[in-house]
Amino acid sequence: MSHDDHGHGHGHGAGTEAPEAPPVNDTEGSLLNALRAKAEPLKKFMGGEYKETQVWKSIFRHKLDKSHRNRSLAVLSNVFLHLHPARINRNAVRYNFTWGMGGITFYLFVLLTLTGTLLMFYFHPSKGQAYKDIMYLQNDVPFGNLLRNMHRWSAHAMVITTWIHMMRVFLTGSYKPPREFNWNIGVLLLLFTMLLSFTGYLLPDDQLGFWAVTVGTNMARATPILGHEGPLGPELGFTAFNDVRFALLGGSVVDANALLRAYIWHCIAIPIIAAVLMIVHFWRIRKDGAISGHAPVMLESEVK
Repeated sequence: MSHDDHGHGHGHGAGTEAPEAPPVNDTEGSLLNALRAKAEPLKKFMGGEYKETQVWKSIFRHKLDKSHRNRSLAVLSNVFLHLHPARINRNAVRYNFTWGMGGITFYLFVLLTLTGTLLMFYFHPSKGQAYKDIMYLQNDVPFGNLLRNMHRWSAHAMVITTWIHMMRVFLTGSYKPPREFNWNIGVLLLLFTMLLSFTGYLLPDDQLGFWAVTVGTNMARATPILGHEGPLGPELGFTAFNDVRFALLGGSVVDANALLRAYIWHCIAIPIIAAVLMIVHFWRIRKDGAISGHAPVMLESEVK
């Protein structure tokens, strides 16, 4: 190493000032300006110009100005952006009043939909294959037994939470005006929850499901007007081969037709009906002034 190399090394080790950043030359400056110019239309578009496009106007017909009031209304009046109304009774959302049963029931319905969809990948609704699929799911599919038990116990829990929710609504008088229509929607949801549980019983095609459906459909024979053993049934011409029991089973005995019909009702028809009723139920909660709470505090001068 030469004397000059030593000198340079000693100079750097002595802590000289850091060199200043090299100035941007004309070429780099023009490149940055060109990039800024190209990004300007995108900046304007993201800043709100997309609302002036034909695509946006074709979807959203009503134009909202950018005032704070309209922006607040857009959020507060949208059930997806703001679940509760803008003004609610402060006691209406307390867990010691609502018990959270409505929300828990909806969460269980979502969980049942997800687990049920996954179970459909491994299940064939045929008489010779259904029980074998359940055994294969429990013993061979990774986490299959966990998946089935999540679906089964969530179904039991949903029936329980639905009943508790209905009991809470009744005990707190939440079925009274202006909420009587939504109470009837809730009664229908309770009915379809029970039907979901009942139709799911037969799908494993085991002895428990077979006899549960046998007893349940035998009770349907005594349905007023629709059953051949019920009031007015024989007078209307119903027999064991055209009444409501025959329609439910697709025949006169619990066999392959009953299994297929239970599968269609359980996986397609009833979930769609229940989902539509839930949408109406949630919408009416907002329209009726949210969840009913305790009676509001009144001044002595306001008491009539």
